[in-house]
Amino acid sequence: MRLPAQRSTFLKLSAAGLLVAVAGLGAGQVHAQPAAPQHAAHHRMAPGMGMPGMAIPERLLDEVGASAEQKSKLREIFKAAGDDLRSQREAGRSLHGQMLALMAAPQVDAAAAESLRQQQLARHDAVTKRSLQAMLDAQAVLTPEQRAKIAERMAARHNRMDHRHHPHGGPAAPKG
Repeated sequence: MRLPAQRSTFLKLSAAGLLVAVAGLGAGQVHAQPAAPQHAAHHRMAPGMGMPGMAIPERLLDEVGASAEQKSKLREIFKAAGDDLRSQREAGRSLHGQMLALMAAPQVDAAAAESLRQQQLARHDAVTKRSLQAMLDAQAVLTPEQRAKIAERMAARHNRMDHRHHPHGGPAAPKG
């Protein structure tokens, strides 16, 4: 009679492993916005521009000579996008919770799981479309010269960050 107990334990462990794997996959789909790293805390964003990866730091706008009117328009653009994306994040959390509940069920409905996956993909697509639209709207506010200066400074920053993470000329070779 030990076989049923062993089978039950095996099934529980398998279900737990599957749940952890799906939770990891689902977390990637959620597109949650992480907090700014501690070392970036001194790079303040203009009020209303707190969208990681999209906003333009106030200091950078000053460096390229952005007018008060441009800064105001940019604040409006990023605030509206932030509000829209906040609701998308909430929807993503809901979908993630539904996927976790589905995977914890005694019987997993494959069709329901696929439906949730499709919903997560559609939500992610909506997030990236809205993010792109905000970036395009922001670029329309800036002059070509300002955009070129910002791009130059952002590329230099990217190179500095890349060098910090890979000081010897690139990422380490994979260990095989």
